[in-house]
Amino acid sequence: MRAVSNVCCARLQTDWVTDLTMRTSIDFNCDLGEGCGSDADIIPLISSASIACGGHAGEVVSMRETLQLCAEHGVIAGAHPSYPDRENFGRVPMDIEHAALRDSLIEQLRSLQVIANEVGVTLRHIKPHGALYNDAAKDALLADVVLDAVEQVDPALQVMGLAGSLLIEQASARGFGVIEEAFVERGYQANGQLAPRGTPGAVLETIEASLAQLDDIVRNGEVTAVSGERIALRADTVCLHGDREDAAAFARDLRNHLDQIGIEVKA
Repeated sequence: MRAVSNVCCARLQTDWVTDLTMRTSIDFNCDLGEGCGSDADIIPLISSASIACGGHAGEVVSMRETLQLCAEHGVIAGAHPSYPDRENFGRVPMDIEHAALRDSLIEQLRSLQVIANEVGVTLRHIKPHGALYNDAAKDALLADVVLDAVEQVDPALQVMGLAGSLLIEQASARGFGVIEEAFVERGYQANGQLAPRGTPGAVLETIEASLAQLDDIVRNGEVTAVSGERIALRADTVCLHGDREDAAAFARDLRNHLDQIGIEVKA
């Protein structure tokens, strides 16, 4: 289940068509606990949440509140660590020694894990945030830093990352369970990476564009890159960013659409 090069697409097309005709469900996830105010409205609509744990956002109160909401609504919870960079909301690549980054990620993961244990929630996955998500998707050394931190805290955690990325490949090779992710309101480059924020087409602003991309993902296993090329994109989960101003309304429309086309939302 990966975003692959055009060379691979033809070879895999037959298998994917067969698989797609049988798709009846998908995980719908959102990044939460980031202080954006819509969590209570979003959580009933999704099947899994990645919770900020102190790197770019989040503190004890927000972590506990978000975990409690997940427990109340039967939503699977995971950790959403990042570069330790609250000033830039974790969205800027950070020049940090790998050992220091690993230690920060371990601290973030353990912080959420302690509160999850208190609330009675078992964490399923870890998903890096922002610039770390993008960097670990294409930098093998950074991917290993993330995986080393997960291994230190809880090797049973599954690794959620960009479909077809280096992080997913290395996590699988090291024996971690993986969850390959696609985005309904972010644009893609032809190589399967997300288009950098601030570039044309990087963020899909309208619900109509996002619904079209959601359909493409769940029905076709493809998306249209910002360059106009069609690229293969197979995913276990689709993500909506919870820090959008209209995140709750977007989540409602996306969930309603999945219900209408007969795709069950489940982790």
